[in-house]
Amino acid sequence: MTKLQTPRFGPLEFQEVDVIFFPKGIPGFEDHRKWILVGDDESPIKWLQSLDDEDVALPVLPPSLVSSDYDPQLLEADVRELKATAKDLHLFVVVSVPEDAPWDATVNLRAPIVINSNERLGKQVISQREDYEIKHHLFDEITRDKMKNAFLQAGSQAPTDGGAS
Repeated sequence: MTKLQTPRFGPLEFQEVDVIFFPKGIPGFEDHRKWILVGDDESPIKWLQSLDDEDVALPVLPPSLVSSDYDPQLLEADVRELKATAKDLHLFVVVSVPEDAPWDATVNLRAPIVINSNERLGKQVISQREDYEIKHHLFDEITRDKMKNAFLQAGSQAPTDGGAS
């Protein structure tokens, strides 16, 4: 077992078999080649934790939770590079959550993370579907409005005197 101390998860234990190697890194994190997936089976959101920098972790989720008919139409060259057939691949999309507006969370449907779990290889690829957005809202407009209103209402009910009576 190997241990990694992370600011987000505390100490993480993993085995070498858990490591996913990204030969070219991930765009924006080209020097980060070794990653592990962190998260329990009950939660749809997982974290892609860099082993090259304990401060870097990307929230990801299966694209089928956002789009039931998601089909990124991967390039055959990308599939070959991952030493896989399309059925051997697991897809994830990166989640982006604005700190001051979580209701505006988006997922990147245009560039999924593709993992061949048999070979422990990964790559972020560009979907051949131009209709997929880089910033696709995670929540529909009604849900976003409800979340925003609840947040604003909770903020307006917060004590203004620092909690002193």
